[in-house]
Order: sequence, then C-alpha cells, then structure tokens
Amino acid sequence: MQSKVFQLIVDNTSGVLSRISGLFSRRGYNIESITAGTTADPKYTRITIVATGNDEILEQIEKQLRKLTDVRNIKELVPENSVYRELAMIKVETVNADQRVQIASIVDMFRAKIIDVADESLMIEIVGNTQKVDAFIRMMQGYNILEIARTGIAGLSRGKDSVVYLP
Repeated sequence: MQSKVFQLIVDNTSGVLSRISGLFSRRGYNIESITAGTTADPKYTRITIVATGNDEILEQIEKQLRKLTDVRNIKELVPENSVYRELAMIKVETVNADQRVQIASIVDMFRAKIIDVADESLMIEIVGNTQKVDAFIRMMQGYNILEIARTGIAGLSRGKDSVVYLP
C-alpha cells in the first residue's frame, strides 16, 4: 500500500465535498486525510486528499475524480515538487511545574507553541510536515495526552509554472 496526495480545484458549491467523499465510500476507497478551503477566487475550492492503495486503486481514484462535474482540475502533488503542512493541537495533562518545564523544552525543540495554559493541562500547536507532527506526538507519549486534533495535510506545488488558472 502506498499513499498519493491529490490536489483538486472544484466549484465552490454546496454538496461538493459530500459528492467527492461519497465517491470514495461507494467504491470502498480509503481517505487518509482531506482538507478543503476556498482559493484566491471564491468561486473555487482547493481540496487536498491523501489516499492509500496500490497503483491500480490510486489510478482508478484519479480517473473517477476526473469524471465528477464539479472537478475543474486534478493533479498529484509529488513530494519532491510540493510543500505539505499539517496542523495539530495536542492537550497534555500537567501535574506539576517540573512537567511544564520539560514539556516547554520539547515544544521549543520542535518550534511548536503553547497556545493555552490551564491549571492541569497545556495545549500545544505544532505545524509542519506529517513526519514532524508524528515525531512530536511520539515525544509526548511519556506524558498523559488528553486530546489530539489533526487537520490532515494541505499542500501546494512549488513554483509558478504549476499554478492552475481557471476562467
């Protein structure tokens, strides 16, 4: 099994995300992550999907996505020509001041941020590629992680040549 990152430019219409995710569920394909947001032109939405499967399944996913009327453009974001980022928020229980200092030290090493402090917990924000986020979460395993929220990746191709211009 391998992963592929697809970037779709779709019409910004109601139900478009449902139609795209429905395509995956009807065919039993797996979505590892999906993010969506409007583009510089509010008529369009950029959707980044990470899908897993063998070569045949990933090829079929791309073909099926191209058939949807809402999809204006689709391309694979290959790692060497793209930049990916993910946001994660991690809430960690803290029982004493020493733990807070230890956690703050790890947060600094990863260039993360403490975004909320409560009596018995810290909330941390980390942004980076998936490997960085995963490594940070592994470092936090020695503490009591109360909650994790991850966005999944958002990505763009490098350079100006790959920009998609729609009418």
